[in-house]
Amino acid sequence: MLNINLSTPENVILDIRDNFKNRRLSFKLTQNALAKKSGVSLGSLKRFESSGAISLESLLKLSLVLECLEEFSTLCKKHSAKFSSIDELIESSKKSNTPKRGTKK
Repeated sequence: MLNINLSTPENVILDIRDNFKNRRLSFKLTQNALAKKSGVSLGSLKRFESSGAISLESLLKLSLVLECLEEFSTLCKKHSAKFSSIDELIESSKKSNTPKRGTKK
């Protein structure tokens, strides 16, 4: 199956920025209030909401206040395989999908 990804890092940044701003507004928080509650400077928050630029640490602090921190824990996790039969499960367990250090898959 062909997997086409139309997302770019820039698009994802803008989506995250918009999602955070909408979430802040849904919590009825001003930028100043969110900055104070999160410990992120008001300048950093304003820059994030205008350009999308922010440090990971500051983004996680905002996430804690906006109650979406747990979603970051699942980033880049390998999806668990789905099997249609017990034979597929057994065959899969025989193969190691995790490359060993210094080897290529």
